[in-house]
Amino acid sequence: MHPVLKQLEKGLIVSCQALEGEPLHSSFIMGRMALAAKQGGAVGIRANSVPDILEIKKQVDLPVIGIIKQVYEDHPVFITPTMNEIDALAETGVEIIATDATNRTRPDGCDLESFYKKVRSKYPNLLLMADVSSVEEAIMADELGFDIVAPTLYGYTEETNGLKIDDHNYAVIKQIVKEVKNAKVLAEGNVSTPEIARSVLDINVHAVVVGGAITRPQLITKRFVEAMQK
Repeated sequence: MHPVLKQLEKGLIVSCQALEGEPLHSSFIMGRMALAAKQGGAVGIRANSVPDILEIKKQVDLPVIGIIKQVYEDHPVFITPTMNEIDALAETGVEIIATDATNRTRPDGCDLESFYKKVRSKYPNLLLMADVSSVEEAIMADELGFDIVAPTLYGYTEETNGLKIDDHNYAVIKQIVKEVKNAKVLAEGNVSTPEIARSVLDINVHAVVVGGAITRPQLITKRFVEAMQK
């Protein structure tokens, strides 16, 4: 097993992201958020944008899953959508690059297979993570050769719009774990409590990614307020 994948095994990866317009949008703050995550026991960080990643790497020595959210006009594929973003991420020294691995055409007209081959050819030693929205896409990503797959985009594509990973049976994750032969499967999406994070490990996922439940205080506050108003 790759040493980075070994380091992540059965651990918590914290997604430290704040987009423009969110209260914590700041590379400095994301660096401190990553440091807090490490002090709490996180084994890895998922981060968006070159400035955030560079700051995070100054603060912690954990493996980083890097993405760049870049919208091209109104194109629906925006998580590391083209080679421009891959090149920028590779320069930061991230250990893993994640990209939209749905079956949708990319902004530059590439399909996933062509894009994957370009990336793998240029960066043969980088670990690549597939953000998918379905079991079928996870199987395809695995067959292409992605090192990691996760249902990050389940509920965020036209076909899955409004759906959520069910926190009682995790059918989507269970099926992905069953069908994927080589890639490591991460649980990502709707992991909103420590109890859920612990329970998904029993599905035999490689590691668990948690974002908003840890790093978006406005969402955490909203959950408390809504619960108190019931």
